[in-house]
Formats: sequence, C-alpha cells, structure tokens
Amino acid sequence: MTRAHHDRMANAIRALAMDAVEQAKSGHPGLPMGAADIATVLFTQVLKFDPADPSWPDRDRFVLSAGHGSMLLYAVLHLLGFESVPLEQIKKFRQLGSMTPGHPENFITPGIETTTGPLGQGLANAVGMAIAERHLAAEYGDDVVNHSTYVLVSDGDLMEGISQEAIALAGHLKLNKLVVLFDDNGISIDGPLSLSDSVDQVKRFESAGWVASRIDGHDPPAIATAIANAKTSDKPTMIACKTTIGYGAPTKAGKSSSHGSPLGADEIKGAREKLGWSDAPFQIPAEVLTQWRAAGQRSKPARAAWDKRLASLPADKRGEFERRMRGDLPGALNAAVRAVKESLFKEPKEIATRTACEFALESLIPAVPEMIGGSADLTGSNNTRTKSMKALSASDYSGRFIHYGIREHAMAAAMNGMALHRGIIPYSGTFLVFSDYCRPSIRLAALMGERVIHIMTHDSIGLGEDGPTHQPVEHLAALRAIPNLNVFRPCDAIETLECWQLALEARDRPSVMALTRQNLPQLRQTLDERNKCVAGAYEISPAQGKAQVSIFATGSEVSLAVEAQKLLAAQGVQARVVSVPSFELFQAASDEVRRTVIGDAPVKIGVEAAVRMGWDAIIGSDGAFVGMNSFGASGPYKELYKHFGITAEKIAEAALSKLGKR
Repeated sequence: MTRAHHDRMANAIRALAMDAVEQAKSGHPGLPMGAADIATVLFTQVLKFDPADPSWPDRDRFVLSAGHGSMLLYAVLHLLGFESVPLEQIKKFRQLGSMTPGHPENFITPGIETTTGPLGQGLANAVGMAIAERHLAAEYGDDVVNHSTYVLVSDGDLMEGISQEAIALAGHLKLNKLVVLFDDNGISIDGPLSLSDSVDQVKRFESAGWVASRIDGHDPPAIATAIANAKTSDKPTMIACKTTIGYGAPTKAGKSSSHGSPLGADEIKGAREKLGWSDAPFQIPAEVLTQWRAAGQRSKPARAAWDKRLASLPADKRGEFERRMRGDLPGALNAAVRAVKESLFKEPKEIATRTACEFALESLIPAVPEMIGGSADLTGSNNTRTKSMKALSASDYSGRFIHYGIREHAMAAAMNGMALHRGIIPYSGTFLVFSDYCRPSIRLAALMGERVIHIMTHDSIGLGEDGPTHQPVEHLAALRAIPNLNVFRPCDAIETLECWQLALEARDRPSVMALTRQNLPQLRQTLDERNKCVAGAYEISPAQGKAQVSIFATGSEVSLAVEAQKLLAAQGVQARVVSVPSFELFQAASDEVRRTVIGDAPVKIGVEAAVRMGWDAIIGSDGAFVGMNSFGASGPYKELYKHFGITAEKIAEAALSKLGKR
C-alpha cells in the first residue's frame, strides 16, 4: 500500500468521525482522528477476522479500551463491510435505538468485542481474552485456537488503577499474544497530560514483564514493523504510538478542545481542506471504499483453512469445542448435581457455606470442563480450588485455577474478558466486603449479560474478629441494586449446591454467591431432586397450624429463624420460615408463586445480618426487621450476633411485639 493510499483510507475514518459527531452534536472526534493511522494499519494488514461472521472463534480480538473514541471502531466496521454498521447507522450515531451508541456495546453491535467506556476496563478485558486464548489453545491445539488480542488504550486507561493490576497479571503470565497500542497523544480533558501525570509508560510496562517501545503513530511502516516484532515476542507487547489528537483539525489538533465535543462547521471545513478530503459529509469515494472492502475480505483464506482444520478433528472433540463456544452446558452437570445432593442427604453436613461450595466444586469441576476458577490471594479462605485443579501458569496454560494475586479489580474484569471470548465459564473468590473493588466489572458483566460467577465469602459479622473493616453490612443491598445480577445467599450445603447450579445455568447474567465463614446446620434433610432455590424463595419450615407469623431469612440467619420458630411454638404462636436465597429470582417469579411464598400471615419479619434496604419488597414497610443498622465490630462471631441483637430470641420478641403479646 502506498502512503497516498494509506492516507486516503485513514482519512475516511477521520471524515466519518467528524461528520457523525457533528451531526449528533455529541461525541469524541479527537481519538478517532488521532488514531486513524494505527487502525488503518491494524485492520488492513494485521487483524484476522470475518465481516460475514463476527463471532468466528479464531478471529483476532480488537478491544477499544478508550471507548469514548467509539466512532473509530464504527467507522472501521462500516468501511470493512460489517452488516451491523451500514452508513445509515453511522448517521444515527448516539441516537436512541441505533447500532452506534455513544460507547461501544457488544450486545448491540456485532463486531464489537466488549462494552467499554469506564477507562481501564477494556485493557483488563483484553487480558482475560488473552488468557482464554492460551488456555483453549492448550486444550484444543494451535490448529483450532491460534489468535491474538489487540487493545487500543488511552492515557486515561493507563492512569486508572485497574491498568496496573491488569498489566502486572499479563506480564506474570507471559501472555505474548497480547498487544497494547497506546494512543500517546499527551492530552487529557483538563489540558496537557503533564498537568497530572509524568509516568514513563514504556518503563512501567517493562517493569511488569512486557516488551515496550515508542514509535510515531502517524508512520504506517513504523506501526506495521512494531506489530510484526510483537508477533515474535515471548512476552506481551506495549507500543506507545505518539499521535496528535484531532489530527487534521486546523486549530484544535493537539488540544483538549478536540477531545469530547463536535469540532464545529468551520473547523471541519478546515480539516477537510488540510486532509485533502473534498467529499460531502458521510460520502466515501468509491475507490477508497473498494480498498477497505477488499481489506475486509483479506482473511477469507485463513477462515476457510480453519474451517477445514476444525472439520478434521475427531467428532467428539469438535463437538465439545463447538458446545463450549456456544455456551451450552454439558449433560454431565445435572448428574453431578444429583450425585452431590444424594450424598448430602445420606450424610448431612454442618459446614460453612464456603466449605459447602468447595464440596460442590469437587463434583462440578470434572463435570463442567469450561469452568476456570481463581482467587485474589484468598484461596484457602474462599475454598475455590479443588484437589484436582492445577494452576494456570506461564509454563502451563492448561491449568484451571488462576492465582490472581491481590488484584480484585483486574480479576473481575479479566473474568469478563474470558466470558466474552467464549469457551470458558470463569469464577473466582474474594471476601464479600471487597466486592467494592469488583463492582465496576460486575456492573459491566450485568450490562453485557455475561456468565461470570463471583464467590464472595466472609459474608457478614459472622466472620468475627477481623472486625468492621472486613464485615460487609451494606454490600448485599448494593449488589442487589445492580440490574441483571443474581445475588445468592444460601443457608446450607444443599442450597449452596442448588445456587451453583442456577449460576451456571444463568447464561445471560453474572452471579454473586455470598458465603459464610461460620458453620451452619444442614436444614434440608429430605431428598428432593427439585431445585427449590429456582424461585428465589420457598418455605423451608412450615407452621404446624395456621401461621400467625412468616419469618423470611437468608444465609446464616435461616437457622436462627428456625430456632425462633420453635421458641414461638412454645408460646403458642405458629410461625413459618421462608428461605430467600435470591431476591432477584424471587422478584422474577410469577405473581402466584410470590403470593404463595409470602403467604397471608399477619406478621412478617425479615432476618439478615445486613442492612434492611431491599427487604420491604418482601415484608412490607410495616414488617419487622432483625439485622444491622450500623457497622460491625471485632469479636467472636457468636458474641457479635448477641451484641447486635441477631438471635432467635430477638426474632421471637419481634414477632410477639407485632402480635401485641409484649
């Protein structure tokens, strides 16, 4: 490709970005204009993809971590011939219902690998994608899985703390098929980057185990050479591409004024003149579009060769690969769940639900080979690693357990990347109080509808002596506030198993499992193959007669509710106990199911070692609540429960008070 041809192709990106942002009266033209040369080299010379099948499993992944520059990606997808982004959608940029929302959304626009915008997330997603690629290559061989992951980052991505966690993990795992292209334009919203940052990013990446270099981001041969060098590296690569934000704009290029608002008619006119682009808004010259469309067909031979290699696999291996990439669960799951349930009814266990989780995983891990576990340096506390699991490492990517280190933020985002890659169901562990570190990634998983499972142990004041810094109080309510997220808080070993089954079956949303440190009795003693948690709540201990009181509880407090039921019975008050392992599933249940479970007892009591927020949907605003209304304290957990009034006696007192008997 001659320099003149390259410039025309890159300027097509710039023109579409200017025009779309101007028409929308909203958007970020600076990055697309500045990074157009990088994108042109990458998409026309390097990336392996198929516009006719954006989900081709062995495509290279491209992540625009700097999601505010979304018009860069939309312009490229349109120019390459992706059906999801016709010209009419470019003209509808940032409009309600369009395929071109303000930030890239993978669930809206085929060709978009992940939803980005919150800076740093895309970079960490890309790390997860690169982990998934290496693991699946170890499982199925390079003939079937052999692709790279490229991510375009901004200075904002690299200033966010998640970026340090992500690049450290990638460097440690030697993810040599991961390439970061840094749009090094030296500009932030407030002005020159020097106002707030003086980090040498090349040295920073090198210190984390990467190969890093600096190039001119407007020099196509330099870009191509740097990427070619990255392909031969035994480490991940970062290429700092020095660019000019708003390249081509006569008065705003190189300034923050080109970052996040339309350039204006006069500036666009001047940019067209400077770039030698005389075509009308949204008009791409036929010869330029032809060149782009030809680039879109460049990987056809590679795709055809891959199809043949896949077809040549033994039928069982090919079928298993295709099943995993579709996201279907294996038939062995139900049998594994049934076997574990039968063993628990045969020999009931009084164990912490974190231990029950590990007990369930011992059977689930062999049955569901796509499950990849991990922990944020809390493996022995979270109980997320079974005896059969070997570690995934730079020397052996076939392992199924990842030591993330103390990097909850990157751990959660990398799991999103693994799920987005397909072929893997990621889960990992940390303490529930540290869900705050994971929250941005959990929220994005919920937004994208990705099956990512978070095991969060030490779920209440029941963790005891570590005190209020580690005792979650508001966290359950905060997590339940996230749409499309299932939060499970099982009461015993049986419910823990059932919640695991539901989390695995929920292919369109993430799940959080809040598990105890302290031992709990197994309340369900009679074999029932049905998953009783499926409706989110069910009567676990019925009243002996007509119920005067309904006690609703979750997790470790369900056994307290059962004890309170006995205390009330001794005083002639009939009560029923309802376990509520999932507010979200209960809210989604039919009106008939909800009415039956809530019942018609005049007194309703909610019990949870957490704040009341969210409980009124079940117990009503006039219902009684036994729980927390402050932070916790340091001490043995049984003493803490007494200190904060979360006991069977206090539950009974609340019921009697509501009945007017005290």
